[in-house]
Amino acid sequence: MTETVVGADWQAWQNSWDRQQEWYLPDREERFRVMLDMVEALVGPEPRVLDLACGTGSISDRLLKRFPGAESVGVDLDPALLAIAEGYFEGESRVRFVRADLKDPRWTEKLPHDSYDAVLTATALHWLHTEDLRALYGQLGTLVRDGGVFMNADHMPEEGTPRINAAERAFRHARMDAAKASGAVDWAEWWQLAAADPRLAAPTAERFEIYGEHADGDTPSAAWHAAVLRDSGFAEARPVWASPTDALVLGLK
Repeated sequence: MTETVVGADWQAWQNSWDRQQEWYLPDREERFRVMLDMVEALVGPEPRVLDLACGTGSISDRLLKRFPGAESVGVDLDPALLAIAEGYFEGESRVRFVRADLKDPRWTEKLPHDSYDAVLTATALHWLHTEDLRALYGQLGTLVRDGGVFMNADHMPEEGTPRINAAERAFRHARMDAAKASGAVDWAEWWQLAAADPRLAAPTAERFEIYGEHADGDTPSAAWHAAVLRDSGFAEARPVWASPTDALVLGLK
């Protein structure tokens, strides 16, 4: 479905981001549902949440709609996605946003709270190399309260199954090609639309100065994530959801 979003309101930009992400991740809502189920199961329906690498605030949006008593702090470095988040959530007292670089050892000093019931992130930390991710997990080991949770849903491929991986990739790309032929907007096209909106042109240009075209980070396995979380002070850690390419790893403090 082609979307005309240039000059549209912030709701349209939020919807457009969701559709673009769903082109790559058709099970995106399922991972969010499981993530929030685990939040409710482990820390209850009124959590203080850190939405890590929050982008446009997709996790915060679903969190606050499901849990009216929740509070969210979104942190990201991307000025364009933060502009959409701040516009979309304008007037919402349960959420605030902080601009910070997760590779900066002092990024946590910008946060409004010293501890959180849950730290949640999705499809974002693959922008980091493993040494930076290991350092970040170490910081989260002190940021999540005892009994609290951290969850990361991201690309976590299993390298030991090459034939399964190849078949899945061919199937997935055929489906994506069909959606593209029907007008789906991909990553590059979405950013072209953002650059054409007068409100997003400057932050989009700044964003590309910071990141370049795309990530050059690493995608270690779910087992690696769980092991590093345990090394970082989490008592338990394992995947709680998986697709053929992605996983949701949960660490319980």
